[in-house]
This record gives sequence, structure tokens and C-alpha cells, in this order.
Amino acid sequence: MTELNLPGHGRHRLATPEPLEIPAHPPRSRTAFAAAHVVADPLGGNAPGAPAAVDWDATLAFRRHLWSLGLGVADAMDTAQRGMGLDWAATRELIVRSGAEARAVGGLLACGVGTDQLTGPATDLAGITAAYEEQLAVVEEAGAQPVLMASRALAAQARGPEDYLRVYGRLIAQAGRPVVLHWLGEMFDPALSGYWGSADLDAATATVLALIREHRAGIDGIKVSLLDADREVALRRALPEGVRLYTGDDFNYPELIRGDELGHSHALLGVFDPIATRAAAALHALDAGDTDRYDALLAPTLPLARHLFAAPTYHYKTGVVFLAWLAGHQSHFTMVGGAQSGRSVVHLVELFRLADAAGVLPDPELAAHRMRQFLAVAGVEA
Repeated sequence: MTELNLPGHGRHRLATPEPLEIPAHPPRSRTAFAAAHVVADPLGGNAPGAPAAVDWDATLAFRRHLWSLGLGVADAMDTAQRGMGLDWAATRELIVRSGAEARAVGGLLACGVGTDQLTGPATDLAGITAAYEEQLAVVEEAGAQPVLMASRALAAQARGPEDYLRVYGRLIAQAGRPVVLHWLGEMFDPALSGYWGSADLDAATATVLALIREHRAGIDGIKVSLLDADREVALRRALPEGVRLYTGDDFNYPELIRGDELGHSHALLGVFDPIATRAAAALHALDAGDTDRYDALLAPTLPLARHLFAAPTYHYKTGVVFLAWLAGHQSHFTMVGGAQSGRSVVHLVELFRLADAAGVLPDPELAAHRMRQFLAVAGVEA
């Protein structure tokens, strides 16, 4: 048995994770994307405010891991530290490289289209639209499905719902394939407060539904990350037929994906990055109609997810990369933008404990060894 001392918990014995066999094909009853993190170059100048230095080999290897499980990859989104260390130059290269990898392995790929190349003060709506259009062209050239991400610049410049409808309507009309809209709550990014033209979520919902109904043929679905299950279900039931709701609710995803007699959510989730193997197995259980197995696989991951995305929620990426290091998907715990400092030692100790309980640490000895290394650097004996 592998054991170590955890501050605040005493002697901790790691469990042996359940071996899971995943069918070679993607799940059939749900479309599922794991929003993937990027792996920093540990010897790059990844300080706060510095250009991102990415380890491309490790970054792309992790995407191949996700595709091997039958999951789609949602790339160049907030899990990849868009707006929190990953600048547009690195993002553009990530989209191009991931597109080539997706074509090589036949993997499902969606990529974020934003406006984060606008590094100065908020510009006018024409400039914001042009920035979106520049990124849309890059994503479409890479062969990926566009995800129209929420824009800080648009949130700052828009004067009401009509401005959102005008900008998004133009982008949807010129996209070469149906897009995924992206509603990211202010808990993920405070600069997005009042998105869709109102701080009243009922009014914002009415605006986004008007957009979807007007441009139904050009919209595949909408990713919703509001951490409000009841609101998500209400929006899902109001969508026109054929438009998907992709849950981004990392607090309530098992019940939302399972669904009810009136429908279900698909998935585009940051938490699917660290729990990818269990998530894939659960989705295949759902395909087989085995909801008990589905629940048994995902239930242990929920305490982990809720801790991972605890306030301040936008620092969840630190935990995602920490878990990737513990699981052996990368050789270090370094992040672009120096974001490895975004969570405390106490938070990460609890994350380790919950990851073990969730069965997402495939090699307990490796995870324990790396946790000891981390604690030693923090001045804690394990």
C-alpha cells in the first residue's frame, strides 16, 4: 500500500483505482468534449505577463489521450488559460497544431473563437467583430468546429442586447459550419458580468434565445457555464428542436448529462480533463442504458469537481494542471503565466485527497511520490 502524510489529514493510504476498459468508439448517446489544458515549457519564461512558452509535444500528447478515450477535445478555451496566460500568438499555434493532430487521428475538435488579440482598451463594435472574424478564420482553416467565446471586449463595449445580437448575427452568418455559442458566467471571469446585455439572467436568457431562434440553422448548440442546474434545464427545454445544450456546469454535470424525461445535456467540460477516463466509461454506460453504472462512475468525481472549481472559480486551471502532473500526463507542475501559484498548498492537498477518492490517479505510487515532492518544496514533511 502507498501511504504518505497529508497536512491536516495525517497518514493517508492511497486506493488502487478501478481498471476501466473504454470502447474504441466515441459514446453514441451524448456528444462530449473535454476542455483541455496546455502544458507549459518548464524552462520557458512563463512568468506573469510574459508570452506563453508551451511544451507542444506534451500538450498534443494529452489531446491524443483524450481522443483515445473517444472524447472530443475543446481546445483554446478557458481551460487552456485563454485570458489567463495563453496569449493570442500561442493560441493561434495551438489551434493549428491541434487541428493537424485531430485530422491525423480522426478526433473531434472544437476551438474557441474570441477577441483576446485586442490587448488595449475596448475598441468599437466593428473592431470587436473584426477580431472575432480573424480568429474564426484560423479555427475554420484548422478544420475545427468554432465555439464563439464570450468576449471581455464586447462585454465592456456593448450598450445593450442589440449590440450582442448584431455582432453574433454577423459571425454566425459567415461561419462555414454551425457554431457553438458560449455563455460563461462571471464566476469564471468577472469581466463578463452582464453578458448578453443584462445582469438580469432572465433578460439575458431571453436575448440568447432570440439569437438562437433567428439563426437556428447556423447554431449547433450553446455551452452554458452558470453553475445553476435549474436555469440550465429551463434553457435546455426552451431551445429550438435540434439545438444542443452543452453543459459547462462543473458542479452538477452528472444529473444534467443523465437528463430527465424531457431531455438531456451534452457536455463541454473542464472537469472532463482530469476525470477523462471515468467520464468516458460513464458515457458508454449511459449508451447501454445502465444508469446505475453511470452514477457509480461519476458520483465519486463530484466532490473533486466542486473543490476544483471552488471560488475563486477562475483559478480552477491550477488544479487541473496539478492533477495532470500527479497522473503522469506531464513531467512538472509549471503553468503559462505562472498560474501554478493560483491555489494554496491546503487547497491542493485536499484536491489530492479527493482525486484519490475519485479514482482518477492511475499510478498511486507516482502520485504519492510527486505529492511528496510538492510538499517538500512547500516546507512540509510527508
